[in-house]
Amino acid sequence: MKTGKILVFLIVFFNLSAIFAQQNSQQLSQQQHAQPWWLTLEQGKLKFRSGDYGYALMQFEDARRQRHAMYEQMEKDLIHLLSHRDVRRIGDALDRVERYSRDMHYTRATAALEELYYRVPKKDLNNSAARALEALGKLKDYPEAEYWIGEIYRVEGEFSLALTQYRRAYSMRGLAEDPGFGIALQYRIGSILFTQQDYNEMERAYLSVINEYDTLWINARGADATRAENARIEAAGSRTAPVPYAQASASFASSAMGRTLENDGIGRFLELYRYNNITVEQAHRQLGFFYSSTGRPTAQQHLMYAFLIQNTVIIEEITRRQFDFTLADPNPGRRPQPSARELLLIAAEINKNPALARYAEEIDYYKTAYYLGLNLYRNGKANIARNFWEFLAAVPEAGEWHDRSVQQLRGYRPEPVNQMP
Repeated sequence: MKTGKILVFLIVFFNLSAIFAQQNSQQLSQQQHAQPWWLTLEQGKLKFRSGDYGYALMQFEDARRQRHAMYEQMEKDLIHLLSHRDVRRIGDALDRVERYSRDMHYTRATAALEELYYRVPKKDLNNSAARALEALGKLKDYPEAEYWIGEIYRVEGEFSLALTQYRRAYSMRGLAEDPGFGIALQYRIGSILFTQQDYNEMERAYLSVINEYDTLWINARGADATRAENARIEAAGSRTAPVPYAQASASFASSAMGRTLENDGIGRFLELYRYNNITVEQAHRQLGFFYSSTGRPTAQQHLMYAFLIQNTVIIEEITRRQFDFTLADPNPGRRPQPSARELLLIAAEINKNPALARYAEEIDYYKTAYYLGLNLYRNGKANIARNFWEFLAAVPEAGEWHDRSVQQLRGYRPEPVNQMP
């Protein structure tokens, strides 16, 4: 008898548990469908930052599905409107289609067009209903969700899957609200390719950033190419066109920076030049490290650009807090020998400011200085190279680069060159 009562109790208990679980699941599903897709994405970010990657992945995928479903329904609503016989008579004029939708109370199609105008400038549609429908269909993609799904795979060590997600997000970058979204993705892709030791693709990823965003570098390289082409044409006995002004100016500036650093030292270099194109700093830095490790002569130029950008940002921040800060020599009447004095002044300010110290660590400031010195030494500028190493040897906060610089000052030790593909 007691056994029968226990069995009845267990059956009732499990049935009630199943009912409650189903109700909770339905409530959660309703909540997810009730809230907007962007809120689901933000909730996933919170879970990601707290380390709950499994739940975060579910949220990111839900956000992607919610956005796709919303814009898919809007696309169907607009197709339904455009399929109406009277609308077909109107033709492709978007303004007349929109007016018909409002007058005839096609509220869902009107709402779809309003959402489209919020996401896409109306002038870009060229008053074309067909282009409006095409643009609305593209909005089903959610590049931010694709990126964050890739972040989940990255932290879990699934680099191939992460790379696929980043590239998918990059192909949708035109839909992203953050204008720096595409750049961040290019750097993520480059980082993954380096981890996978796919150095050729990594190089292409970083060069694509420079080619797209560094006009000074591209124009300087373009001037070199133009001069080489002119030399070939002259050798054939034909007349040549002059080098375009933008290319000639950039080439002169780039060459002058290199000559100043090599001949007049770090102080004069930092006094004369500023370049705050922070978008390309990481690309120049990573290519400089890579080319340095593979023994390529272009490493010095990339590292010079990166180091100049880094110091421009740091000096601007210092002068923002301390308006009378200067790198000028206190004895202007004499021409000092190149030294590390200016970098030591900057390092002292970095150590006073926690924000600058974090920035210096983030951008590998001391590592950049070490390898720039190394490449100057390789190119026959031993005195300037020693100035960089003297600077690092006097800054214990440089860590590994302090120790390696001390060793280089005792006696030069060539860094190994790896013949990577």
